[in-house]
Amino acid sequence: MENVVVLIVGAGPAGLATAACLTQFSIPYVIVEREDCSASLWRNRAYDRLKLHLAKEFCELPHMSYPADAPTYIPKALFVKYLDDYMERFDIQPKYLTSMESSKYENDKKCWSIVARDMAEGTTMNFVAKFLVVASGENSAENIPDIPGLHSFPGEAIHSSRYKSGKSFSGKSVLVIGSGNSGMEIAYDLATHGANTSIVIRSPIHVMTKELIRLGMTLAQHLPLNLVDNLLVMATKFIFGDLTRHGIRMPKMGPMNLKSKTGRSAVIDVGTVGLIKRGIIQVQGSISKIMGNIVKFQYGDEIPFEAIVFATGYKSTTNMWLKNGESMLNDNGLPTKEYPNHWKGENRLYCAGLARRGLAGIAADAKSIADDIKSVIGSMCG
Repeated sequence: MENVVVLIVGAGPAGLATAACLTQFSIPYVIVEREDCSASLWRNRAYDRLKLHLAKEFCELPHMSYPADAPTYIPKALFVKYLDDYMERFDIQPKYLTSMESSKYENDKKCWSIVARDMAEGTTMNFVAKFLVVASGENSAENIPDIPGLHSFPGEAIHSSRYKSGKSFSGKSVLVIGSGNSGMEIAYDLATHGANTSIVIRSPIHVMTKELIRLGMTLAQHLPLNLVDNLLVMATKFIFGDLTRHGIRMPKMGPMNLKSKTGRSAVIDVGTVGLIKRGIIQVQGSISKIMGNIVKFQYGDEIPFEAIVFATGYKSTTNMWLKNGESMLNDNGLPTKEYPNHWKGENRLYCAGLARRGLAGIAADAKSIADDIKSVIGSMCG
């Protein structure tokens, strides 16, 4: 049985940021991580060409800037190095290969009773914590939709977390399912490596350049979101033209408002739109079923594919181990309260990095959580 002041679950950017903020206040904590490394999503489950989609000024963790010579858009390898340097600076030492089994708030003792498993030893670990921070992210488990007939597909069907590069797909016909940033970027990567590429785009999306997003985020600090949205939509139409005839529809709500209200990000174009316009990447609508290597689409097209990449995101696994967390997280493991009050539940329960606001949101959550824990400890001591 280990008594801890704060238990942080997850050693991704959100857990590391929370640990650093607690360190600034000399508040002791333990951080547990089920993988064998920190930030495993970035190290092991991100494709090679990935860069941070936002400019570096919106992507810093608390109390440490990027090196002065860092590029505006940080590539994957440099971001991983930044996280390693961050851990070294704040002496963050996670307990790796430690998976959460259950956690329950003990009302009479006013503490969290936690059971975890040491995956290397195969033994059970017990913690008693005054404060519990869920920082395991919304990206815990691969989300693959249930498509009729998928089991009959004879080719390679992988989640985007296992995709590295288009090299191995050269000359093959590949379907990308999902049109967020990952899906659009993977489609581009496949096409430029010589794959015969199609992408499923079902929902309306905003497509923007990274410079437009940077401008929008900067303007949003000084101007009303509606005004910023109007400017961005006008600029987008000027840059890309009308994309509806290419199968890309724009949402009714503007990009900044959409992000603020739903957490859905605009897609940052890396060259995919140009390839769609030239017919090099084919846009498809919803899938009705899969029959062997044939994918049948809702409007009747039946097309053979040799591989499918699911860029369909992730889901949270928190509710599998967290009991008494209903005040903070819904059935999908996402916050019940609206931003900016999403990070705090009852009984000294907190979450970091679940508001779908990227690294800037993670930094804000970590600071809020550490400030709150500091004030609670102060009142207990007072």
